[in-house]
Amino acid sequence: MTEHTLPPDVLGAPTRRRFPGLAHQVKHARRFVERLLAASPELTTATLLTSELATNAVTHSASGSPGGKFEVTVYRGPGRARVEVRDLGGSEQPRAQHNDPCDVTEHGRGLDLVEALASAWGTEDRPDGLGRMVWFELAWDPGDEVPAPLP
Repeated sequence: MTEHTLPPDVLGAPTRRRFPGLAHQVKHARRFVERLLAASPELTTATLLTSELATNAVTHSASGSPGGKFEVTVYRGPGRARVEVRDLGGSEQPRAQHNDPCDVTEHGRGLDLVEALASAWGTEDRPDGLGRMVWFELAWDPGDEVPAPLP
């Protein structure tokens, strides 16, 4: 796990959205990030990692309890992005499992993927004491961004 690496002045204003803490909302969180980072050459990685963090929020935190919710925040800057998933907390601190790559079990690989694919990632307790935030950052050459389609 790495400390936050992008100074706030290189990232744009955040865009946030709250989602009900239901498993079917993970796809909506993924689409939210997909729309915001459509020009990024790291789009596939961003949506995969968002899916992992949103799934963890619903599965391993109080966000998945009745009435629970989670929030996704996206920061964009030239050649970089940061995605944060805030949940309502749980009994364990999120951490990579470092599972054997030959292990074929279905669970326990989400944060291993985040650790392997993100430029940086980490977890923080929310300052209000109401849960935690798990985040990742991606970086790329700004010249590799995909131009927006013509209307």
